[in-house]
Amino acid sequence: MKAIRHLKNLIEINNDRTLGFKKALEDLEPINADLQVIFTTAAAESERFSQELTTLVEQHGAEVDDNDESVAGAIHRAWIDVKALFGGKDRKSILEEAERGEDAIKAAYKKVMDSGEVTGQALETVLDQAAQIRTSHDKIKALRDSAN
Repeated sequence: MKAIRHLKNLIEINNDRTLGFKKALEDLEPINADLQVIFTTAAAESERFSQELTTLVEQHGAEVDDNDESVAGAIHRAWIDVKALFGGKDRKSILEEAERGEDAIKAAYKKVMDSGEVTGQALETVLDQAAQIRTSHDKIKALRDSAN
């Protein structure tokens, strides 16, 4: 079922986003402590999103398998790449990498919404999550724009 595959892809990129922001938090210098709240919130948000999506997948009788090849698409690799780039950078670079990851997850949600293959409660959940991700992206983008 294509809808299940789409939901599994969103679970995977949310897991990547969670790990990416946690990695960023580990590497933050004290001068960027204000970013801790934003990154912690975004990581927790994606953990919650993954749980909500996992529940939807399981309600359709499918299982979420961490090794499922259907979720190994290129779109979530952007967050994996971002995780590797966070260490020891200046504020603007950190925010640029975070925004790049947010762009990737926004694109993943857009792909699912544009597919027309996710309907009902699943689509409502995806639309709600996408709106929250746009808000997070916009905060990070605004901070990036104001960084020296």
